[in-house]
Amino acid sequence: MQQYTRKTAIDKLLDSYKTYYNIQLYEGELQHLRAICEFYEHSGRFVISKKAELWSANCEEFIYLFDIEHLTKELFEKYRDFTKEDGLNRANIGPGHMYTYITPMFVCDTCDEEAKRAVKKCRIYKSFQFSLHGWMDYHAAVFETSTSSIFTNRSGRCVEKVLKNVLFQKKRRRFL
Repeated sequence: MQQYTRKTAIDKLLDSYKTYYNIQLYEGELQHLRAICEFYEHSGRFVISKKAELWSANCEEFIYLFDIEHLTKELFEKYRDFTKEDGLNRANIGPGHMYTYITPMFVCDTCDEEAKRAVKKCRIYKSFQFSLHGWMDYHAAVFETSTSSIFTNRSGRCVEKVLKNVLFQKKRRRFL
C-alpha cells in the first residue's frame, strides 16, 4: 500500500477530479482550504421541441479539499459550518433542482478521537419545498495519512469508495 503525504494525496485527488469537476484553487481567508471542486449536471426530456419539456433535473456537487496537519473537533465544526453555508450559497435551488451534495474532504496527518466521533455523527440533510425543489445532503470524509485510513459520516460512504479507488487502486497492466 502506498504511503501518502498530505500534498501527494491532495494532488492525486485533484488530478482524478479534473476530468469531471470545475476546480478552483482557493486563495482566501481560510488557511486550510486548498480547493473547491464543482460539478453540475442537467438532465431532461422533451417532446418534439425543447420548449415542450416533460421534465428536467439539475444535480450539483461541491467538494471542499482541506489540508490540515492535525484535525480537531473544533476545526471540523468550524469548517462544517463554513462548507454548509458556502455550499448552499452556490446551489441553484428552485424548480428542476434535484439534489446538491456538499462534501468536505479533510486530508490530515493525524486526527483526534473527538473529531472522528464528530465526523461519524455528522448528519445534515435539508429538503426544499417538501422535496419538490430537491434536497441537500452533507457527505463528510477524512483521510488520515499517518494510518492510511478513511472514515466518513453515514451519508459519505459513497465518498469513501471513491477515495479508496483513487488513492489505493492498483495499477492495471494494459495489453495491446
